[in-house]
Amino acid sequence: MIEDLKGDESWRLFRIISEFTEGFDTLGGVNFAISIFGSARTPRTDHYYKRARKIAAKLAKQEFAIITGGGPGIMEAANKGAFESKGQSIGLNIELPFEQVANKYQTVSMDFRYFFARKVMFVKYSMGYVCMPGGFGTLDEFFEALTLVQTSKIYSLPIVLFGSDFWGGLVEWLRTRLIQQGVISIDDFNLITVTDDVDEVVEIFTKHRRWKQEQIHESNIELLRENYGDEFQPEWTEILERICKPRGIQFTK
Repeated sequence: MIEDLKGDESWRLFRIISEFTEGFDTLGGVNFAISIFGSARTPRTDHYYKRARKIAAKLAKQEFAIITGGGPGIMEAANKGAFESKGQSIGLNIELPFEQVANKYQTVSMDFRYFFARKVMFVKYSMGYVCMPGGFGTLDEFFEALTLVQTSKIYSLPIVLFGSDFWGGLVEWLRTRLIQQGVISIDDFNLITVTDDVDEVVEIFTKHRRWKQEQIHESNIELLRENYGDEFQPEWTEILERICKPRGIQFTK
């Protein structure tokens, strides 16, 4: 296949593979991360900048990693909140002709040339999304995650729209125009939470983490029983409860 590609196209394929490889290697050890999206143009004096910083700080104190696009504005606020709370602050930076300047509050920083490779990292290593007010990029991430969850292409994850004044009009349009047209189901709105409450955001993700830990724990026990049958020892369950379950360690066949 590669022989059929010409010049730059073949090298582009290698660059794409290298971005996926580096991303998987760098982020492979990340557990229970929340991605926070929002405008790169939001000033530091803005209400939503301060909210994003507080959300990230509170999540980091609950031992969640924070993932952003690595740039200024809301992304900087989220990275800063996590960084100041001694949490894991991850920035997935992208090469752009304007706006994208890496913020200084990243404990893990990666650079991407391709949006699609970067998107995979957000989806693969996040257990939830917070969408602060933002532009096309934020809308893109929101609707892509919503589509993937709605079509069961990824495991269910909470999608939080923070800022009812900002998101209310869009949600109302979805509820009226799209429902009236019959192109979505009313049940699809169960996938979205709109809130102005920082503590509610934290509670949504801590609750989801507990659920996810339980799912992983039950899967591990089932896998051990399948592999070991009558040799399965009751004390193994205690070890799983104490060591693996809190960290979300998942066994593979």
